[in-house]
Parts: sequence; C-alpha cells; structure tokens
Amino acid sequence: MSDRHVLITGATRGLGRSLAEHYLAQGDTVMGCGRGSSPLSHERYLHACVDVADDTAVKALFGDLRHRLGRLDVLINNAGIASMNLMALTPIDVARRIMETNFLGTFLFTQGAVRLLRRSEHPRIVNVSSVAVPLSLEGEAVYAASKGAVETFTRVTARELGQWGITCNAVGPSPVRTDLTRNVSEQAMTRLIARQAVQRWAEPADVVNVVDFFLRPDSGLVTGQVVYLGGVA
Repeated sequence: MSDRHVLITGATRGLGRSLAEHYLAQGDTVMGCGRGSSPLSHERYLHACVDVADDTAVKALFGDLRHRLGRLDVLINNAGIASMNLMALTPIDVARRIMETNFLGTFLFTQGAVRLLRRSEHPRIVNVSSVAVPLSLEGEAVYAASKGAVETFTRVTARELGQWGITCNAVGPSPVRTDLTRNVSEQAMTRLIARQAVQRWAEPADVVNVVDFFLRPDSGLVTGQVVYLGGVA
C-alpha cells in the first residue's frame, strides 16, 4: 500500500475519476478538483470545486493543501475541454476557454504545486495531452494547439524542475469513451482509430498504466517525455 498525496484535476468524471479511484485503491490520499461536485466518497478522498483557469481559486486551493496535507507527491494535470470546429468557424470565446482550461490550467497547477512537491521523496508531475497533436486532426486546431502547448510546457518544465528531482512527463491518450468524445460522430472516431497501429478504443486502464510507470520511484530519470497510446507518432 502507498501513502502518497496525489492531486488530480478534472477528477469528477471520465479519465480523472478513473485515476482517482485507482490511486485510492493503491492506498493514496487523493485530492480531486473540478468545476462541480464529485460522486466519489472515500475517507482518503478530498474534493474542491475549482475552475483550473481561475488564478485566485487555484492559489486558495494550494493554501488549503499546505495546511491539510503538508506535502504533495504527485500532480496529474488531467482537466481538459474540447470542441470539434473547423478553425475558420471557431468562435473566439470557445478558443479562449480551451486554451485557458487546457494550457493555463496546467501552468497554474504546476506553478502552485512546486513548493509542496519539493517536500516529497519522489515528486512527480504528469500532464495529459492527446494524439490530436501528432495526428494534426482536422476540426481540432485549437484543441491540438492547446495540447501542443502542454507538451512544450512539459519538456521545459522538466528541465527547470529537475534540480529538485521533480519529474514532469505527459501521456497522450488515443480515443477513450469519455465526455470529450461523446459528441464526436462514430464515423469520425472510426477514421481516427484507423490511423493507429493498434486499432481499438483506449480504456482508462491503458492510460493509468502509463501514468503508473511515470510515478514509480525508480522512474526518477524519466522526465520530459511524451508517450502516445495506440502506436501514434
């Protein structure tokens, strides 16, 4: 059993909820956050209703974490939104919200977590990207750009935080049946999956497997990496 303190953004549903349930089962204390309440109920689960792009709210969350947990061992930046729109038809407010949630949310939580992570023996950051980046998916220009920013941020952050033993990596899931993909046509998803070496939908467990590898104590030299699922490169 583990006794890590794990912070997961976007933990109310989908992949984030699967990650939270997995690490609770491992014996970790999990702090989840999302814009709404959580269906999870567990003695080692803490939840905060936070917009990840709200600087004031994020700072307040980390102030609370310092008092309640004292340290942080793992940060998983999972929160993300998407919108299938051709670039020329994407409203500016949609584009702004995607960039704020996917990239600035990752930035704010990473920045806020550094002090608490430095108190950990094996500090880890894992960011969630997407195969939309290497596949340059039509209709996802802004979403792919936001995740491309997350990947560059991951690599640079890995170099900046390495001096404290903090690793920073990213996983790029292939399509998983979550709220992010629910509004995309089955035909479009079939075409996307056909571009993979392993042509099937990903399961949350496939993503958890990669995250687990990044979090292992003996993965201390694995940093600045992006691992895509499905054989996409």
